[in-house]
Amino acid sequence: MSPARSSLGQLERAVMDVLWADESEDGLSVRDVLGALTERKLAYTTVMTVLSRLTTKEFVARKRDGRAWRYRPVATRESMTAQAMRDPLGELSHEDKHSAILHFINEATPSEIEAMRAAMAEVEARAGEPRASEAS
Repeated sequence: MSPARSSLGQLERAVMDVLWADESEDGLSVRDVLGALTERKLAYTTVMTVLSRLTTKEFVARKRDGRAWRYRPVATRESMTAQAMRDPLGELSHEDKHSAILHFINEATPSEIEAMRAAMAEVEARAGEPRASEAS
């Protein structure tokens, strides 16, 4: 099952936020994640179960570190969010995609439209650069 096909629950999102914030290359242990979730009173086994589910959903990858596992996100927050938005559109015909995008834009707030304009300008500025998927 691809990550974009599964949605995140509230606790899963909180765990992913901790993993995304981690800048180490080794990933985090269950205890590390538990320690970062200070606003919640969670059991070690609860965090372990959430990380196991996120592994099954392919949101995170894990590797052995002695007797423990270390967890890392399989993709950035931005790429996973983009994929979650892209997947439903991918199942539509060209005409339906066009209609859905127009409907979305018509309902957007002025600040959302400004954010879209800024994003489009950034995409246009990079138009000559190879995309990440083409660079490999």
